[in-house]
Amino acid sequence: MFSAGAESLLHQAREIQDEELKKFCSRISKLLQAEDLGPDTLDSLQRLFLIISATKYNRRLEKTCVDLLQATLGMAACPEQLQVLCAAILREMSPSDSLSLVWDHTQNSRQLSLVASVLLAQGDRNEEVSAVGQGVLRALESRQPEGPSLRYLLPIMAKVVVLSPGTLQEDQATLLSKRLVDWLRYASLQQGLPHSSSFFSTPRARQPGPITEVDGAVATDFFTVLSTGHRFTEDQWLNVQAFSMLRAWLLHSGPEGLGILDTDDRSEQEGSTLSVISATSSSAGRLLPPRERLREVAFEYCQRLIEQSNRRALRKGDSDLQKACLVEAVLVLDVLCRQDPSFLYRSLSCLKTLHGRVRGDPASVRVLLPLARFFLSHGEAAAVDSEAVYQHLFTRIPLEQFHSPMLAFEFVQFCRDNLHLFGGHLGTLRLSFPNLFKFLAWNSPPLTSEFVALLPALVDAGTALEMLHALLDLPCLTAVLDLQLRSLPASSERPLWDTSLRAPSCLEAFRDPKFQGLFQYLLRPKASGATERLVPLYQLLQPMAGCARVAQCAEAVPTLLQTFFSAVTQVADGALINQLALLLLGRSDSLYPAPGYAARVHSVLSSQFLALCTLKPSLVVELARDLLEFLGSVNGLRSRASLVTSVVSPQGGHCADDHTDEAGLPEPRPDPQGLSVAVKDEDPDSESSHQLHAQQGGCGSHLHPGHGAADPAEDAQCGPVCAHTQHGGVQPPISPRCQHGPAPGLAHGQPAGGEGGRPPAGMKGQRPGTPVQMKRVRESWERRQGPGWAWHPQRPMGLAPAHPLGFVSEPFSPRQR
Repeated sequence: MFSAGAESLLHQAREIQDEELKKFCSRISKLLQAEDLGPDTLDSLQRLFLIISATKYNRRLEKTCVDLLQATLGMAACPEQLQVLCAAILREMSPSDSLSLVWDHTQNSRQLSLVASVLLAQGDRNEEVSAVGQGVLRALESRQPEGPSLRYLLPIMAKVVVLSPGTLQEDQATLLSKRLVDWLRYASLQQGLPHSSSFFSTPRARQPGPITEVDGAVATDFFTVLSTGHRFTEDQWLNVQAFSMLRAWLLHSGPEGLGILDTDDRSEQEGSTLSVISATSSSAGRLLPPRERLREVAFEYCQRLIEQSNRRALRKGDSDLQKACLVEAVLVLDVLCRQDPSFLYRSLSCLKTLHGRVRGDPASVRVLLPLARFFLSHGEAAAVDSEAVYQHLFTRIPLEQFHSPMLAFEFVQFCRDNLHLFGGHLGTLRLSFPNLFKFLAWNSPPLTSEFVALLPALVDAGTALEMLHALLDLPCLTAVLDLQLRSLPASSERPLWDTSLRAPSCLEAFRDPKFQGLFQYLLRPKASGATERLVPLYQLLQPMAGCARVAQCAEAVPTLLQTFFSAVTQVADGALINQLALLLLGRSDSLYPAPGYAARVHSVLSSQFLALCTLKPSLVVELARDLLEFLGSVNGLRSRASLVTSVVSPQGGHCADDHTDEAGLPEPRPDPQGLSVAVKDEDPDSESSHQLHAQQGGCGSHLHPGHGAADPAEDAQCGPVCAHTQHGGVQPPISPRCQHGPAPGLAHGQPAGGEGGRPPAGMKGQRPGTPVQMKRVRESWERRQGPGWAWHPQRPMGLAPAHPLGFVSEPFSPRQR
């Protein structure tokens, strides 16, 4: 977070309009044309850099100003500060067609590195990356005397290797490997000479002292990046630069097919006699080819760094550097073991010791990620049980270090990049999603895109329901994590939160034993297979809903929900789809009350409910009772309008797809829920008792030759029906095609024959319930019943649901003649 002054400067820089920028560029052009480039020029260039770097989009500068910036960068007599600012401004403009830098005649290595950085930012438009690489190699081949030249060029060379791996030829790659060996292994152990500050300085006072370790002891082994001193010599600076580019160069210069050896082949090589001999014959190292020699020196360098990391640093900066060097050393060892399996036998003992040492140190937690990567890659070949490593990694680290933004990003990136290596341990990763969601809840803006890529790998049919609950409760989890940090003892490294928010009642509830079960469930480290209703927590934590971090998390949830449903539909069976649909309906009125959160979530849930109905059309029939109960709950129905619409829509589509006869009567269809019951005719004169089957939510039935008492399930195929036994009569069914909307009747000001839904087949243009419709329905009904039956409209005594959701009244009642 920036200070108030920095925020004000950034806001001013973003608010500058194009006209103001044009006038400012004209002023800078006049300053750059002057003979004396004084402090005014330096201050103006700093302001210009702030203006063009404060926005995400490119600012357009005057062509005259751009040309003068390029000319100033190429001036040999220009002060170094101005050249650095000119290069930074031109890099912010890149890529741009207005840049035309010429660097072939540049002799100063510092100036050459600045020009090359601008060219690399332009991209490989005219094969400039390859040209820059060749220019740097010529400088390396020239064997210039010791000076400030080569150490500025190595970072450019490392960038060229990454951007264009095919730039170097075989002899050039061999030469660079030799130079890297010299810089890594044979740097001086004496400090650099101090600059003479006085005429009376004596030669004795200017004698350089020895290089020391981070704990102050005099170094007795070769120089590394963890060696300390007041001043460094040129070869010591090259040592630091060489280690910085070592991993990229090893990946570039390694054998083809890196890391694709089969486990069996690798195990044979690692356990062979040749591996043991090569591990013990260090005296033959100098006879190795340049690339193999570089690997050997890199291995020794990493072991030396691991040894130096055991020392207790005197300064905090050196302690942080120790941890960063450990991370890089383990990554380099991983590359070496993949390129040459013989290094694995020599690395295991020190890496096991390192893991046992850092796993108990919260300050060294970032080192555990490359160690876990190493054991993922080589654990099987080395017969290492890595289950304990993963359990500690996924259980303790997110629970204790979720508030570290750098660790959160590296942890999620580690999971993403190594999915192909998890294999049998993928289940451990999937069960640990509650812990991973702690990173997401606390750092949602920068991690949302990362979790969108990782979430499909975490989704599993066994934990899908629990994961959906966790995603919906993500803002509540953010509030609980905030309370957890507030309840901890004061710490100098306590992470920042919204200090303006005061929630003493929430803190008291967090410490209340009565609610500890709910809080512990929300903070659980692994999937438990059970779900808890967190409505009491929503009420307790409502004062936290206005927290900025909670609001940011709530904005990320809709995107994550869409990703989740896209993934879960690939693994869900019919039963899981039913459970997901019921969960959507149940959680629609049970959400954390963050501002605007419910409306955004309802929009996603409504679209996903329709997607589930499309994926499984029978969902409407199978969940008829639950859908009826959902729509019957009047409380909160207005706030869930989008979801209610999505529930009603598939019902109409389901009914519209039914096959009907010319009067709009439904054809027989199955009764999957077994909701049909047999109702006997009360007419004592009937020759045999007629059986009538009433389905819950039906609107009437009729006797049909295909519907006999011997097969009630088959009789239920008529669709939604209900029985009316007054006067020994039966109601005729009404077509589902006209059964849409709320139940009509006298209370609605409409006739009891229906309301303005879609008319049945053969009645287009006619309103349901009109005389024409009644006539056709009656004629069809009488044809089906045959002689002895008569049509008798009867005033409805009440509403009988006809549709599974209860949308049709009881329009007619026949009686026996």
